[in-house]
Amino acid sequence: MQSNEESALLKRAREYDQAAIAEIYDRYSVRIYNYIYHRLGNAPLAEDLTATVFLRMLEAIRSSKAWQTSFSGWLYRIAHNLVVDHFRAGRQDDVPLDEWPVASHEHPADVAERSLTQQRLRAAISQLTEEQSLVITLKFLEGMSNAEIAQLMGKSEGAIKSLQFRALAALRRIIGGEEL
Repeated sequence: MQSNEESALLKRAREYDQAAIAEIYDRYSVRIYNYIYHRLGNAPLAEDLTATVFLRMLEAIRSSKAWQTSFSGWLYRIAHNLVVDHFRAGRQDDVPLDEWPVASHEHPADVAERSLTQQRLRAAISQLTEEQSLVITLKFLEGMSNAEIAQLMGKSEGAIKSLQFRALAALRRIIGGEEL
């Protein structure tokens, strides 16, 4: 599943090679940030949680509880668990509408409507199973192919297609057929 180059990089990281750890951060941090941001819609919080993902990675390397198969899948799993923990804690980190920066060419009502639509979609995705929400986020928000998602999650492409189909059906039920 992993290229020889990535395997060598991960081996170096397990040996606490700082250059390898920095390269892993450079390689994965933007994707992990985007994943978290798409789930939460809050840039500062996404930055904090992205940093926490990599801190947990370092802690896991120290305790030998690191990844067993897909490294990137393992990082996404950490990110997903942090997002779930955030929702479970019931934290409200929303910025009031009157504090949002609005571009001069956009009408504030359009910005508010788009924000409400995004909040409804995030809330609906949060009601999916863990695997379904991961597939939907990676496919439609991160733009990954089914093959990439299958490799990341350690599943077949057929299983990913099935998860995606069930997740979209569940989203339709959750949203109640109303137009996003």
